[in-house]
Amino acid sequence: MSRLRYWTLAGASALGLAGCASAPVHYYTLTPPVAAAGRAAPAPYPFELLPVNVPAQVDVPQLVVRTGGQGMQLLDGQRWVAPLGDEIRGALSADLAQALGVADMSGLPGNGKPRLRIMLDVRRFESVPGDHALIQAAWSLRLTGGSGGQGALACVSVASAKVGPGYDALVAGHQQALASLATRIAAAARAYEAGERPACPAD
Repeated sequence: MSRLRYWTLAGASALGLAGCASAPVHYYTLTPPVAAAGRAAPAPYPFELLPVNVPAQVDVPQLVVRTGGQGMQLLDGQRWVAPLGDEIRGALSADLAQALGVADMSGLPGNGKPRLRIMLDVRRFESVPGDHALIQAAWSLRLTGGSGGQGALACVSVASAKVGPGYDALVAGHQQALASLATRIAAAARAYEAGERPACPAD
């Protein structure tokens, strides 16, 4: 093989590899931008949001979307910037802090002071581009660190948002659904912390 032909083949191979490697990967987050408006009037107690469980079908780096009635597709070029459970927890924590006017004290010592413990278990995380984003979750509230014996409140909620075409719109729809879920949890939390026994919010 001549030297010229060798370099021609090598160059073509390099260009081919570069072409394969040039497909961009887009990363998304569910955490909302910092709100310009101030927080709501503070709730009586800080809260701690436990780690969030998500269904195994969507617990992957890629966005997973529904295709047709039964099909699912992993989008290699569209990925979460962190594990989905962490993304949901981070977004919900920010939304709850805004709605309750108090900080998420997860991982920090409570020193025996009352704290509202919030647990969330995502049952469905459904993504249909150009149609809707839906989250179904079981969640509970329990006051810890105090002397009261108030039992936990446990609920199941479904939050959804209509979305336009494109993956940016789909992720924004999930942000809206999480914000709606946080609003419901916060309203129940304020009543619960006031010593009431609130009913689970209607979907």
